[in-house]
This record gives sequence, structure tokens and C-alpha cells, in this order.
Amino acid sequence: MDTRTQVNQALKQAMKDKAAQRISTLRLINAAIKDKEIAARGGDGEVTIGDAEVLAILGKMTKQRNESARAYEEGSRLDLAERELEEVAIIEEFLPKQLDEDETRAAVKAAVAETGAASIRDMGKVMGALKAKFTGQLDFGKVGPMVKDELCKDGGC
Repeated sequence: MDTRTQVNQALKQAMKDKAAQRISTLRLINAAIKDKEIAARGGDGEVTIGDAEVLAILGKMTKQRNESARAYEEGSRLDLAERELEEVAIIEEFLPKQLDEDETRAAVKAAVAETGAASIRDMGKVMGALKAKFTGQLDFGKVGPMVKDELCKDGGC
């Protein structure tokens, strides 16, 4: 079952349960997916986006809410920070399990070997391969430095 179907089923269940916060968050997810489809359509009729794009949207939503929660905490608005973190928890239900540090390093090494990357100039190829395989499972802000370290350790910088 694709992610979009899971979100719609969860929305129906949340409506039955009358869970207002959950309904609100699931509607936000559906709206973000529809916005992406409208942008992709460009006037050529119906376009449905794939599961990888939906996962990318969910990852972006999670990152935005985590940043907002941090800002609210710094501004002593703990009620708003808590609400953002509740939304993050709901969104993360639909994301695949995040890879831990060791799994991430192994994925980076495999991507470097797979792409034949030899220097820092090949970083884009490696990141592209990782995004194709691990969308939603990796924090690419943390992966970038790992890829750089891997490419530079053999004097490729």
C-alpha cells in the first residue's frame, strides 16, 4: 500500500475517532501532496506523484516542524513547540525507519563504491544515488559531511 493511501485511511480513522489534532495534521499532509501534484501538472491534465516524492514531502514537513519547535522553545512558547512536535510524531508514522549512524555510514560507503566516486567532484553523483535509494530514511544535512569525509579520506580533495 502506498503512503498516500495510508494517509487517507488514517484520516478516515481519525475522523471516526474525532481526533482533532490528528485530522488537522493529516489534512495538511494531503494538501501538501495535492500542491505538489498541481505544480507538477503544469496544465497537462492529471498527474499523480510517486511514493518517493510523497516521502520527500513528508521529510520536508518534518524538518520544518522541528525547526519551528526549536524556534518556539527559544522564544519560551512551549505550548506551540509541543504542538509542532505532536505534528512531527504524526507525520513520522508514514516515514520509513530512519537509518542509524552505522547504517548511514555503510550506505554512504556503498554509494561511493557503486558510483565509482573518486574525488569531491563526484559528491553530486553519490548524493543522487543516496536520495534515489534512501529518500525519507536519511537526514541529508548530516549525510553531506559524511560523503565529503568518505571522498576526502583517500586524498580526493
